[in-house]
Parts: sequence; structure tokens; C-alpha cells
Amino acid sequence: MNLREKYNIPANAVITIAGTVGVGKSTMTNALSQSLNFRTSYEKVDTNPYLDKFYDDFEKWSFHLQIYFLAERFKEQKRIFEYGGGFIQDRSIYEDTGIFAKMHYDKGTMSPTDYETYTNLFDAMVMTPYFPHPDLLVYLEGPIDDVIGRIQERGREMEQQTPHTYWQEMHGRYEDWINNFNACPVLRIDINDYDLMKNPDQVEDVVARIGYMLEQTSHLRK
Repeated sequence: MNLREKYNIPANAVITIAGTVGVGKSTMTNALSQSLNFRTSYEKVDTNPYLDKFYDDFEKWSFHLQIYFLAERFKEQKRIFEYGGGFIQDRSIYEDTGIFAKMHYDKGTMSPTDYETYTNLFDAMVMTPYFPHPDLLVYLEGPIDDVIGRIQERGREMEQQTPHTYWQEMHGRYEDWINNFNACPVLRIDINDYDLMKNPDQVEDVVARIGYMLEQTSHLRK
């Protein structure tokens, strides 16, 4: 019996991994997909035409970046459900507006006009009864010092050049966001409770928690 069957996880489930930069979303996505024999949906970072420009000039490129992410994630969400589920998704579409666009608006690096245009578009595309929401959002969280340590360890140049105050602000905004999130059920996992790189077998503990949460919230699933 595989882990999906052992913990009664539906074969058509869609599970989204969320959390601030550096918490290990991609590692968790890969581990769960292998354990459950699910497809993966990763955030497109390397092919993003705006990302490098954005880190050089937040104010000039924040709107372009958010529109690109919204379009790509919306298309990907449709693809996942057209396949019939059975996916682990790296980062949710909800973080785009709840974290990133709002942060740039609040800090003045996205104009009020651009922010209004973006949020109106997001609401029209995502916040409707027709949008296919995931069955579960797994939220990875941990202390800010541990998160910054992980960002430094993985060594992406554009992230290394970003001030620590930016990551600290994002960390706080993520906590506020998840505390008020209600688009789908949430399972919160502390990144210090496991180390999937050193101990890959620990993924079973995560799968067990996912199975329990899906069972408890089965009445919310379509």
C-alpha cells in the first residue's frame, strides 16, 4: 500500500504549498509528489522575463511582474483541474494579491492606479464561484532568522542583493495573510519540525497530517 492509499488521500486532490521565500516550498512539493504519485506544478522563476528587472527596480516593474504571475498561475490552475487533479502545487495564486501586490502598494512601489487595476483583475478572475480552489493549502512557516539563513544558503544572486528588511517585512505580511486566509482549508507546518533533505522519510509524517486534514474538511470539498 502506498502512502496516498494508507492515509486515504483522494487521487484527484489538489494540494498547494504556500509560504514566504526560503521556507522550502519546492522541496516539499517534490517530496509530496513522489510520495503520493501526484503531478507537480512549480512556480516559473527561471523563465520569468520580469524577475531580474524587478529586483533592480521595484517601482518600475512591480505591476508587470504581478500581472505576469497572475496570468501564468491562472492558466496553470485551469490546467491542473482539466487534468482531473492529483497535483502538488508550488505557491498559491492567493499570495500574489494578499502578499506581494499589497506590499508594493503599501510601500509606494506600486501606484494606486496600478494596484486598483491589478486587484480588480484578480477579483474578476479568482474570487468567483467558478474558480477551482485547491482542496488544501499547506502553509510552511518558521522564524525569520531561519528563513533568511535558508535564502542565503541557496545563493540566488538577486535574492542575496535584497536587504534583510525586505524579507522581514514579507515574513510579517505572510503571517498576517495566513491568519486571515479562508479560501480553502489550511494545514500549518513548522519548517523546524522536519528536514526532508537529510531525512526524506519524514515526509510520511506530513502525508499523515494532510490525510487527517482532508478527512476533517471533506465536507468543504467539491
